[in-house]
Amino acid sequence: MLHEFISANRAAIIARTRARVAQRSAPRATEDELATGIPMFLDQLVETLRLSGASTDAMAASATKHGRDLLARGFTVAQVVHDYGGVCQSVTELADETQAPITAAEFNTFNRCLDDAIAQAVTEYTWQREQTITSEGAERWGALAHELRNAIGAAMLSFQTLRSGRVGVGGSTAALLDRSLRRLSTLVESSIAHVRIESGRRSSERVSVREFVEDVEVGASMEANAQNLTLSVGSVELGVDVAVDRQLLAAALANLLQNAFKFTRARGHVSLKTSWTENRVLIEVQDECGGLPPGDTAALFLPFEQRGPNRRGIGLGLGISRKSVEADGGQIRVKDIPGVGCVFTIDLPRLRSAMPVA
Repeated sequence: MLHEFISANRAAIIARTRARVAQRSAPRATEDELATGIPMFLDQLVETLRLSGASTDAMAASATKHGRDLLARGFTVAQVVHDYGGVCQSVTELADETQAPITAAEFNTFNRCLDDAIAQAVTEYTWQREQTITSEGAERWGALAHELRNAIGAAMLSFQTLRSGRVGVGGSTAALLDRSLRRLSTLVESSIAHVRIESGRRSSERVSVREFVEDVEVGASMEANAQNLTLSVGSVELGVDVAVDRQLLAAALANLLQNAFKFTRARGHVSLKTSWTENRVLIEVQDECGGLPPGDTAALFLPFEQRGPNRRGIGLGLGISRKSVEADGGQIRVKDIPGVGCVFTIDLPRLRSAMPVA
């Protein structure tokens, strides 16, 4: 098997990779990278290959630990990508020169594992950087700027890897590029919403809730499909209107939906439904997160507050959602459904037909 071939020729592969990396013009190889980094990369690939028949959770855990180790040693994301590529080329060359009896299927598995390892390590690396930034008490906009930089860096490196031809467009690296671009879109929309709120530059208008929800459904359905989730959207009657800043309400609802997608179990379901009375309009997002963790639910809307198991990001979305809704004279609240999930509700005043828009 391929991982046995790599293990048996470990010293030769490390020597080849070190020679290749040492000649790299950018990023310049470091002493620690050559001495200890290259063996770490090779051992990680062997471990990933060994686990290729095991659960994806085991593979992800191994690659995640490797990403954490890389950060602790001071490696950059560029070094991660280039060094994995150097190991891959060395293995391929040696196998060809020695005419090792390795099947095409094993090489396909090897390339897939390489793809997964790069994506997992880069993801963990960027997340660890975000956590380091926030744990040091970075200011709100400084944290957002760093997260934007990390998302852009991950997207650019993913694209470079795809362009090199070492991995396919249907693998984990392409998925990382997709996630990074969607994360950038979310950050930009949240930042715009925050600026509009803080500057007082709101623009209230009459908004048809039916048309608004239909517009939201298009993007939300694509997001749900990308994460292997189902989304149901309830219908809204004509004549149900609110007086709001459309962009702020869209940002608030987008944050709630992305939060639901983030925490809902694999192949789970998220629902978006609207109800109304003579005076109020309620827009509800229900997920299947398993229920809220212990603690005061009001704290969920505080900046940097994260209590769930998935701590990607820096915990600003719910806080921005609350400010967006409150700026339109509404409220946002959460209800826990233990063992199932939770429901976030946007509660807005309904605009009567004779009421002028402020």
